[in-house]
Amino acid sequence: MVLTPSMMLALGTKAPDFELPDVVSGATISLNNFKNQKGLLVMFICRHCPYVQHVKYELARLGKDFADIDLGIVAISANDVKQYPEDAPEKLREMSQDLGFTFPFCYDGSQEVAKKYTAACTPDFFLFDQKRELVYRGQLDDSRPDNGNPVTGQDLRTAIDAVLSGIPISGEQKPSIGCNIKWKQGNEPIYFRP
Repeated sequence: MVLTPSMMLALGTKAPDFELPDVVSGATISLNNFKNQKGLLVMFICRHCPYVQHVKYELARLGKDFADIDLGIVAISANDVKQYPEDAPEKLREMSQDLGFTFPFCYDGSQEVAKKYTAACTPDFFLFDQKRELVYRGQLDDSRPDNGNPVTGQDLRTAIDAVLSGIPISGEQKPSIGCNIKWKQGNEPIYFRP
């Protein structure tokens, strides 16, 4: 495990489009699936990472809390499944079903979508407004495995509430931190810092 912070993609960046399979339904998911929603949350997560394991119930709660509100949510896993078989699509499907995820959970086998988003760690969060411009990229909250702080989702929830209310979000944002994305050998992006 290499502890890695979010790259903090520039605010205002347009959401890169993608077409990825949902590991549960098999449907192809793209930005178009969320075109009528006020906001879009893209989360890069996986199954094996202790940082994701630490917050997995809060991720499920986020999905449930915002299921009937104007927020699209999609989770994406991009880890190399040869090295990390716990992150294979069938294992992601189990995770989604066990936790009751109400959002699509996609597998980025080529890792190209992760690169487009400059995803660096799991979990890594990208929140876009109605124009699909990046307004928040940062931590879920101050909780980390073993630091004793409760998992509340406070930072991300505050940003989501602001997007849905049309309120500007402060640019003062703390990066997410977690395990580095497990890049396939030779496929590491130029921004990757081992």
